[in-house]
Amino acid sequence: MLTTFTPTAGAEPAPAPLPAVAFEKTTLANGLQLILVEDRRLPIVAVNIWYHVGPANEAPGLTGFAHLFEHLMFAQTRHIPRGMADRLLEGAGATDSNGGTGYDQTSYYDTVPSNQLELALWVHADRMGYLLDVIDHKALRNQQDVVRNERRQTVEEEPYGLVHEALAHALFPKGHPYYASIIGSHTDIQNAKLEDVRQFFASYYGPNNASIVIAGDIDKAKTRALVERYFGSFRRSAPVARPAVVTPPITSERRVVVYDRVELPRVFMGWLTPPAYQSGDAELAVAAEILGGGKSSRLYKKLVYERQIAQDVDASQNSQGLTSTFVIDVTARPGIEARAIEAAIDAELAALREHGPSQREVERARNSLETALLSTIEKLGGDGLADQLNHYNQYTGDPGYLAKDIESLRRITPADVQRAVRTYLAKQARAVVTGLPGKPVITDPRLAKAKSPAKAAAKPDAIDAINAPEPWRAQQPKPGPAPRFTLPQGEAFKLANGLTVIHHYKPGLPLVSAELVVRSGSAANPDGLPGLAGFTAQMLEEGTATRSAPQIADEIAQLGAFLDTGSGADASTVSLLSLRSSFAPALDILADIVQRPAFPIAEVERQRADRIGDLIQQRDDAEAVAAVTALGALYGSEHPKGYGQLGTEPAIRAVTRDDLVAFWRRHYVPENAALVVSGDIARTELKALVEARFSSWARGEAPAGTPGDPAGTRARLVLVDQPGAVQTALRVGSIGVARDNADFAALQVMNGALGGMFSSRLNNNLRETEGYTYGIYSHFRYDRTPGPFIIAGSVQQDATGASVREIFKEVNAMRNAPLSAAELNAARDAQVLSLPGQFETNADIGASLAESFVYGLPLDYYARLPAQLSSVTAAQVQEAARKHLAPEKMVVVAVGDRKRILPQLQPLGLGAAEVRDSDGQLPPPRP
Repeated sequence: MLTTFTPTAGAEPAPAPLPAVAFEKTTLANGLQLILVEDRRLPIVAVNIWYHVGPANEAPGLTGFAHLFEHLMFAQTRHIPRGMADRLLEGAGATDSNGGTGYDQTSYYDTVPSNQLELALWVHADRMGYLLDVIDHKALRNQQDVVRNERRQTVEEEPYGLVHEALAHALFPKGHPYYASIIGSHTDIQNAKLEDVRQFFASYYGPNNASIVIAGDIDKAKTRALVERYFGSFRRSAPVARPAVVTPPITSERRVVVYDRVELPRVFMGWLTPPAYQSGDAELAVAAEILGGGKSSRLYKKLVYERQIAQDVDASQNSQGLTSTFVIDVTARPGIEARAIEAAIDAELAALREHGPSQREVERARNSLETALLSTIEKLGGDGLADQLNHYNQYTGDPGYLAKDIESLRRITPADVQRAVRTYLAKQARAVVTGLPGKPVITDPRLAKAKSPAKAAAKPDAIDAINAPEPWRAQQPKPGPAPRFTLPQGEAFKLANGLTVIHHYKPGLPLVSAELVVRSGSAANPDGLPGLAGFTAQMLEEGTATRSAPQIADEIAQLGAFLDTGSGADASTVSLLSLRSSFAPALDILADIVQRPAFPIAEVERQRADRIGDLIQQRDDAEAVAAVTALGALYGSEHPKGYGQLGTEPAIRAVTRDDLVAFWRRHYVPENAALVVSGDIARTELKALVEARFSSWARGEAPAGTPGDPAGTRARLVLVDQPGAVQTALRVGSIGVARDNADFAALQVMNGALGGMFSSRLNNNLRETEGYTYGIYSHFRYDRTPGPFIIAGSVQQDATGASVREIFKEVNAMRNAPLSAAELNAARDAQVLSLPGQFETNADIGASLAESFVYGLPLDYYARLPAQLSSVTAAQVQEAARKHLAPEKMVVVAVGDRKRILPQLQPLGLGAAEVRDSDGQLPPPRP
């Protein structure tokens, strides 16, 4: 799949060989472009279709229509009843199965086991050829409800979502395709008519306006024949003209203030910039990395690190077909005004315009962008390789543009960046949108739903079908022979000091992923200091005996690597991603921060302020508030798992340097740790690198002990009041099971059927049937001691009570009757057949092998897991549900407008409501 080539003689030598993807591109007689990539690393295939239509093609008064239509493509088609496609694909082991709408395109994609390629093609072809034959008012009304809930959740309830939307309004004039957000307005979504749907499909969903990438374990000749069979007979649509849109330049600064339910001000600055892959686009991507690309960027160093006036910074060049945008956004620290943030951004922009970047800054930016691009194509499906080839195909006409993309990036000089900044990022040519705490203005009319058509007219109106009926399409294709696969299990060895090293060799791309995992997380926090494990992990990047925090950030960026730290319930991690060529020096830095952190007092105070700012932002996010509130309600305030990873504000303020050092000394010892490495590095080379860097790590006794028993609330209903909220964030949960529970396999299958899959009972009920939510799911968190079982989703405010009622109905149904044979097979097969797709990237493999270490699983655990899952019976699923799903013990957490949702919840028999604050804690008792 991946080859490399070097520049021709006489050319400037490149830092490393340029990668190239071996592909084959053909065009069917009806205009459908077919791009094939043969890659046999895993027995999976990614199918990725781009229709070259998006908001850029929408008619006036129909904002959001391209995205609404994306949802409708998942409804029934002539030969596939509603809901069947999702059930069949998930049951076949599909992963990354979804769609997406960009400003210029709409995509649909699935990754399937290689023997199920024909099933994926059958589904996608029936959508392209026969959706119009059966689309009806019922499907349209349902998806209008779903999309409006999506808007509520991702724009109106999302912190700063309305502020970000206002930036597009400020940059583009009304009527411009990019003026509205991709999701559109409530009014336009609801006003869409069935005739609009039909016209849109006929105009833009013909084969000649689409391209399909199939990448993975394929035979190209056989795959071409399958595509010809399933797509070749479809009629062309009328030629689609490129939108003729002129974007007027901004000649004087535009300023807007937007109020939102947030606590910290945020400043957005935006400019209109050259279209994707035009002159200036790549240079501005480098400028964005220099200004806001992580801890080595100018804005981070000046505003976050030095002056400590900003909570977070970001800069991006958003490349689009008609016009791109360059956006800077910065969130203020508590007590800092927006105007101070704006002045600080202006000072950095002025310096970059006046003096340009240094050579090392440009190198850091180029290296980071190159590594990020290569890591994107490490994965076949989703937003990985297949999607990237479709992206290149649409915007450049060349699916193999990867090598040219990297080559053009490597050629960028400091002068190029300075020229682009001077040309496009002028002060008078920008829009400034400031988000401030306050009451948001939300236009969410409760529009009367269209009346159902009379029974006689309930069927689709008579229409002229675009494509002739072909009876053979009614037959679902049979899978090919099941592919043989062995999941990665890694090879382990130990250093003399007790450090476990787990290695998996994965050639192909020149990338290596490493994860240093310590078997201690938030469950090990001492009494009174929730969040200490996370605080300690965060401090590792903030200085060692020989490196300061800025030096660590600069060195990592110079190597084009990415370094991160974090903690969970049972583990703390330091993760690293780098190019093969820079892995050794990058591993030097990882080893240094794990073994020799300095915990400087000044850095402790910086990170203390950062964590308090993060906590304030967490309070703005209803989903996050619901999550931490559920933990507090289930485990209680005396249990370390009764809190989120940030802990509480009093605990953050109380932590001392001595507390951090003590946690590190106790838990960061080699006997309690493993280094997991996956990628393009051989075992012998890795062993030498690890011994040189970790053999001197002093031994220490691995800590023992587990947290006590949970002591959660006795209340069944817990509320967090967010006046004015347009949705309710729900959590329904109980204490679940530990990772070593004997029912693990049965619980996985049961949860898949209940709420773990898109086609699950919960999601089918609350989203696809009722239209109450954008999505709802359930999951078990399997910890060393029993973790939580949670059902989670955001629902429309006026359906809060009905949603909880339906949730309990589905839980009880799971207990009261066994799964049907079809549902059991789908849930079981989804678990088994999707496993290869969960091991695509080095990071995926590393995370799985790290889990084996944390929970004491044998290295061949994943090799044996398919057989365990395949043997699960309907009786075992029902028994697991009866044993581990106890509705009478489940706690309902609702975060929303108390005045509007409590009257809906009171009739459900949950008892008196317990009210908690936005940190998920009970208010202190009154004196």
